[in-house]
Amino acid sequence: MTLTIRKATGADGAAVSRICLLTGDAGKSAEHLHDYGELIGLTYAVPYLKLPTTWAFVLVDEAKNNAVVGYILGSKDTRAYEKYAAEDWWPVLAEKYPPSIAKTPADVRYTNLFRSMYTAPDANIAFAAAHLHIDILEEYQGQGWGRKLISTAIEYLRGENIAGEGVWLGMDPRNIEARGFYSRLGFKRIEGADGNQLGIKFAEYTDRAAE
Repeated sequence: MTLTIRKATGADGAAVSRICLLTGDAGKSAEHLHDYGELIGLTYAVPYLKLPTTWAFVLVDEAKNNAVVGYILGSKDTRAYEKYAAEDWWPVLAEKYPPSIAKTPADVRYTNLFRSMYTAPDANIAFAAAHLHIDILEEYQGQGWGRKLISTAIEYLRGENIAGEGVWLGMDPRNIEARGFYSRLGFKRIEGADGNQLGIKFAEYTDRAAE
């Protein structure tokens, strides 16, 4: 198995969307929850290949014809990202996916989100401007690639003059394994936010933190 990390391109959209679906139920596949499986990826993955302020890296399996098997992506300026998305991303999806098409609870949730997307808590923005999402297909987990993706992202963000000199994420409280992973890396609960909002300052991160 030969895996590499590279910068993502717009051509990776279908792959990252698929990975988002296959890890979308607390780290497990969310396929059974959706009739429209693309909705979750259009929310948490694909816009980070399209909109201003965003960045993305993908994990590639060279032995499988360079298939994308994981990703880490996000925004360097969350409030600016939210503004761009509110103007140019969510309205397009709201028109394409009206709530009337949704039959499953998950599809109902996402079609409604496109019409009223939440924004990041102020406490998160006070901690740092940048946020991230990370997902890896299950068969590639537990091999150190999550840490390597985090390291790649932080190395990149350190050179981007990020307000607050850190990065944060929101996690599914059901995903206990992910919480342990982030804890080992040094992510901590953000003061003033709920317990599922975790962040780390660049100066506190070391590449060996999860080993």
